[in-house]
Amino acid sequence: MKIVVVLRLEPVLTEQLELTEDSRDIDKEWIGLELNQFDDQALEQAVLIKESQGAHVTALAIEDEGTDRLLKTALARGADEVLQISVDDEGLESRSSRAMSPIYAEALREINPDLVLVGVVSTADLYGELSPYLGAHMGWPQVSAVSDVQTNDSSIIVQQEYAGGRAVRIEVSMPAVVGLQTATQPPRYVAGSKLRELLKVEIPTTDTSSQPMGDLSLNSVLELPDLSEGAEMFEGATDSVVDQIYSLLQDRGLA
Repeated sequence: MKIVVVLRLEPVLTEQLELTEDSRDIDKEWIGLELNQFDDQALEQAVLIKESQGAHVTALAIEDEGTDRLLKTALARGADEVLQISVDDEGLESRSSRAMSPIYAEALREINPDLVLVGVVSTADLYGELSPYLGAHMGWPQVSAVSDVQTNDSSIIVQQEYAGGRAVRIEVSMPAVVGLQTATQPPRYVAGSKLRELLKVEIPTTDTSSQPMGDLSLNSVLELPDLSEGAEMFEGATDSVVDQIYSLLQDRGLA
């Protein structure tokens, strides 16, 4: 079985954020990038399937600052192979998952996997677009919001999460695309010594002829939260603080 895991970098959201001049994206020049947490889960699930049932795992990512280290970390985590997709940024309006889906799909056709695992959402994929878009491009079934993946000879059985703590198990024929929410085990720790062994590994790169799709998100703008007013702090004994809170609620018409 051949499994491909799509890995995406995203801004470290705990750092101070600044917007680009057109307010359509986060300015990534001075901010760190890290692996999307849901793609992290997808990578772990792929390696777990490999260890329990046998599979060849390929980690796939679009070229960006930090992608080289990202893919070497995937090798250290248990991926058998990695591939970086070269993209010309000239004239590129968006790197959203929707825009990049044809480029991912072309690379997937070259690899021809049985199963594609992607994180259910990312900062560039807020509505979970990547999994259904890849399924549509490839003409394969897809299932999102998945928390468990078991494989058979020609199908997978996934657990799909619903609101209210409900879940169902669905059998899907392969090849298929899965938007993973959580792996069956937490992502494993990578020892620094193991990663250092891979520092000299050359990451293979492929070019694509596909063009990015248009992106409706370009019609919207981002705004940073207004921090001009902070929280009102109450000091004093407990009874005094209670009285102050009650007085404030009365002034706001809430009590």
